Amino acid sequence: MTTVKWNADLYDGKHGFVAARGGEALDLLDAQPGERVLDVGSGTGDHVAALRARGVDAIGVDASPEMVARAREKYPDHPFEVADVCALDYHAEFDAVFSNATLHWVTDQVAATESIARALRPGGRFVTEFGGHGNIAKIEVGVGLTRVGLDISSTGRRWYFPTIGEYAFLLEDRGELQVDAAWLFDRPTPLEGPDGLANWVRMFYSDLIAEVPDQAAFFAKLEETMRRSLYRDGRWWIDYRRIRVHATKPVF
Repeated sequence: MTTVKWNADLYDGKHGFVAARGGEALDLLDAQPGERVLDVGSGTGDHVAALRARGVDAIGVDASPEMVARAREKYPDHPFEVADVCALDYHAEFDAVFSNATLHWVTDQVAATESIARALRPGGRFVTEFGGHGNIAKIEVGVGLTRVGLDISSTGRRWYFPTIGEYAFLLEDRGELQVDAAWLFDRPTPLEGPDGLANWVRMFYSDLIAEVPDQAAFFAKLEETMRRSLYRDGRWWIDYRRIRVHATKPVF
């Protein structure tokens, strides 16, 4: 996965919408009491807690020690572990694998797909939602323009925002999963407070802006650049575009 040091305080305090917007994917998962479910990229634990409240035997894994520590603090009775989705140590143990707003961070999609499929029992299902083709296109351009001459790709940040065809092929070819349904859709999302855009960039571009000597000037310029395209109705919006997939591991 792309290595990012996560700020769990900022994530919980200003970006709770990430977990909240995963509710429709959880509904698609339709986990039943007694089922064993793995939440990949569980963040600060809200989805695991929601599943366990329904009687689901859910556990969470996340590559970020900071996120896992916060999840354990919030939900001390629930199981959370630090783990890389590309190297999950599970073999046919789960009725379902769920992942929200995580897989666009993963650089080795083949390893992740094979690892997720390996964790599923035959007949098990995989439900995921993450950034799809065209996700955050405006903010990517805006950050690049604000840092004149900066090539975003040169920073080591390699997002994975696939089309439906690209991701369905990957799941069926390398995961040997059957894709039952897939959607690609726009989800413009309001950000919290007058500093919403700056807080979003601080959260998700932390490695990039660490190099900026005058951050106040950087954010002032960024807001000026993005105001026409990402500011309306008195608040900042982020131009999310999501892919959502339901797949099944064949019984034979």
